[in-house]
Amino acid sequence: MNDDQNKDFIAAPSPADTVVDKPPRARVEDAVDPDESPRETMERKRDYLEGFLQKKPENVPAGAPGGDLYEAVVAALKEIYDPEIPVNIYDLGLIYGVEVDDESDVTVTMTLTTPHCPVAETMPGEVELRAASVPGVRDAEVNLVWDPPWGPDKMTDEARLELGML
Repeated sequence: MNDDQNKDFIAAPSPADTVVDKPPRARVEDAVDPDESPRETMERKRDYLEGFLQKKPENVPAGAPGGDLYEAVVAALKEIYDPEIPVNIYDLGLIYGVEVDDESDVTVTMTLTTPHCPVAETMPGEVELRAASVPGVRDAEVNLVWDPPWGPDKMTDEARLELGML
């Protein structure tokens, strides 16, 4: 026998032989600041979220998403409602794109719910007039497209909630 075979090996202790202390239980008092009421805590969180949502992007060109002119055009489009569905056309998902170029010309790409929509003749003209009426816009053009076709999946969550689809 060589020296490696003569070594004694020690087995690890059995888990039943080992006593492990349980970790301390979490308590509400440990997580709550005793000097601050629950109402003050909630107000602080609400103020933080409100400030976060109201913050505007910095150094964004006026015609880029988040810019003043772009957002004004989107706000104007949100004032147009589909006559059959009580939701504005932007939240309904009929507006596929809004582009504002360097000369403040606006191009709106949109669709309708179906090609046989009763407002197919008037809605694009109304969108063009509304976009052109935004202060700072030089000209507006509407491109009516059918591909990709509109579907309920294009609606915002607000529109789905309004229609009872959520």
